Amino acid sequence: MPDLTSGADVAAVNALRSAVMRLSRRLKHQRVDESLSPTEMSVLGTLARCGTATPGELARKEHVQPPSMTRIVAMLEAKGLVRLEPHPEDRRQKVVTQTERAESMLEESRRKRNAWLAELAGKLDDEEWAVLQKAAPVLEKLAHL
Repeated sequence: MPDLTSGADVAAVNALRSAVMRLSRRLKHQRVDESLSPTEMSVLGTLARCGTATPGELARKEHVQPPSMTRIVAMLEAKGLVRLEPHPEDRRQKVVTQTERAESMLEESRRKRNAWLAELAGKLDDEEWAVLQKAAPVLEKLAHL
């Protein structure tokens, strides 16, 4: 593992943090449905990637407290974006499943964000684009550590 405490490494980590945060903020503004919070969109994205989950599992994946996730799920259910169903093995629990409406909204959101990002990336030269393509799996790994 690299030691990232030297001056140059600290500066590189700072630059990476700053760039990722700015790009993330700009991407968040490319939303299809302005009535959903970024947290609600994130929960829907997690359900799309991971499938059905209990509110407790969603809370862990989203790094929020279970009571907060219960409120988020209730809001999403009220908007018709998720449904609660009995847990197949534990009757005391419920599982959260996204609806078709949520799936289509997420697909439209991905299309909009991808188009925006593609437009930006189209302004890079070939070498910059190649570097960015190689960095994508590493950034994905960082996002899930």
